[in-house]
Amino acid sequence: MRTVLRIVGIVMVAIGLLWSGQGTGYFPYPRSSFMINQTPWIIWGLVSAAIGLVTIWGSRRLRG
Repeated sequence: MRTVLRIVGIVMVAIGLLWSGQGTGYFPYPRSSFMINQTPWIIWGLVSAAIGLVTIWGSRRLRG
């Protein structure tokens, strides 16, 4: 269970950083993406990354 939660947390952090990068325009790929330079995607990305970090932290606190 710890390993699954840790992997889910890492994926959530990666996706959150990707969304934030596209929302800010620092990662404009693909060029036709609707997420580029859109403030809501910055917020959703940061929220997703934060949830991922909490998931990773919670997985470390589990016994197993």
